[in-house]
Amino acid sequence: MGVSLRALRALVLLAGFYLLGLFVLGVFAGLGFATYQWTSSVIALKLCIVLGLLAIPVVRGMFMLRTPKDDGESGLTVTEAQQPLLWSTVREVAEAAGTRPPDELVLTGDVNAAVSENARLLGLLPGRRRLYIGVPLMTGLTEIQLRAVLAHEFGHYGNADTRVSAITLRGRHSVARTVNAFMERAENRVDKERARQEKAAGKALRKGREAKEVDTRGVGFGYRLMARPFIAYGSFYLRATQSAGRRQELAADRTAARIAGRDAAASALREVAVLGAAHDCYLGDYASAGAPAGLLPPHGQFYGGLRHLLAEPGRQSELDGMRCDLPETEASPYDAHPPVTERIRLLQALPDDGRATRTPERHALALLHDPERVYADLETTTFAPEALAMRRAQWPELIHYGRRARYEEEAGPLRRAAADATGGAPTLRALLDAADAGALWRIAERLPKSEAAGRASGRAAREFVRPSLRRGLARLLVLELVDARLAWWELSWADPARLHLPEGYEELIPAALDAAVADSPDTAPLRALLPQPSAPSPQ
Repeated sequence: MGVSLRALRALVLLAGFYLLGLFVLGVFAGLGFATYQWTSSVIALKLCIVLGLLAIPVVRGMFMLRTPKDDGESGLTVTEAQQPLLWSTVREVAEAAGTRPPDELVLTGDVNAAVSENARLLGLLPGRRRLYIGVPLMTGLTEIQLRAVLAHEFGHYGNADTRVSAITLRGRHSVARTVNAFMERAENRVDKERARQEKAAGKALRKGREAKEVDTRGVGFGYRLMARPFIAYGSFYLRATQSAGRRQELAADRTAARIAGRDAAASALREVAVLGAAHDCYLGDYASAGAPAGLLPPHGQFYGGLRHLLAEPGRQSELDGMRCDLPETEASPYDAHPPVTERIRLLQALPDDGRATRTPERHALALLHDPERVYADLETTTFAPEALAMRRAQWPELIHYGRRARYEEEAGPLRRAAADATGGAPTLRALLDAADAGALWRIAERLPKSEAAGRASGRAAREFVRPSLRRGLARLLVLELVDARLAWWELSWADPARLHLPEGYEELIPAALDAAVADSPDTAPLRALLPQPSAPSPQ
């Protein structure tokens, strides 16, 4: 399908949204006029007010006249003087794809590459082009794989996908804005009604009367009802544009195979999927692990530390397994990208072009001038001021104190419950003293509960809260041992951080916790595991 036909279809789909909005507004106008003609003026005025409130989200969605501006991803814009080899590669691949190269090159902190174009006249005229390349993506790809990724993105330029997408995005934003407005108004009505009922219930309890159960069923129904036709059209819109998006992705894959080779294009797709999962693991277990303690990795290591995980020998079998077990289906039925396995299968079905990938290959990071500086500059560009002000720590320290802060946070509910119930210091020893005094389950009642646990009573209520109580005691015990320097967390790039406990504790702790949270608590086993208080120094 040519650019003009694709643009025409996108315009027709966009026009459908406006026709739906005009139809709804016309129905409102007709109802208001009929009510004014056939009922009293008071009833007509009330109905017109209701219809006017329902019409506001429709009008707001219809009159979002400006095409959503491409502000781009947050990243580090690099010039040709700063990164000559990378720019040379980009221009070379763009020329091979038969398209105009980008005007800007932005390095980002994602495992992704993308292109955008600030097209004019709803995408009918070309505009300024940007290419986004994730530095973590370059960290895990070879140069030939990166060329395949770039060729895929430039395939979108060559097919004018970035220009037509301006119209498509306009329609998606209009529908989404209308639906969100209806749902937000419905939720606001629910929140106001819940607050009103809770206030009335509290007033009734203070007067000694039985409080009515809060019931917000049916509140905001009108807004949710009005959202349904727009949700239905939005689903149709997404599905209609999805098929075109998938054809564009497959066409861009063929461009990548033509320029970089069939095998390189297929291996790049496979590696990008694996890198995405590895990067998520790295961010959660390593790069962000120190955030609860106000710590960041050394300068440049927040993005650059991914190399440690990818190079760890103990991770290779796991990474190889991920390469062989890619997801068969897309994450969403509206995803414009076909499943990775399908894209790889279609690429491998192409004729052998004799350009099979060979190892060793040059790493994609070799295209960057001074990668360490790039990693550091990217942090400066993408981090919020609050993050930049955080203290930097070496990896072992970051992992240890980050884990400790997380345990402190998880022990917080039990500390607060103990302080509220007893008024004493919320330490583990004080809590065990309270348990010996028969106050343990009074403390446990103050722990956060699920809705089901809140309705339970007697034995059932105790069973609901027992796991939370046990987990809180375990966290407090570990914190005591860590602060006494008898336990610590050890950094490992092969596995999650390992907690080192004193010899024999790993076997003793479960039974001690079970005894402490029994119906008749026995705190002696847990007390025996606590570090002994330091003797006072002689005067």
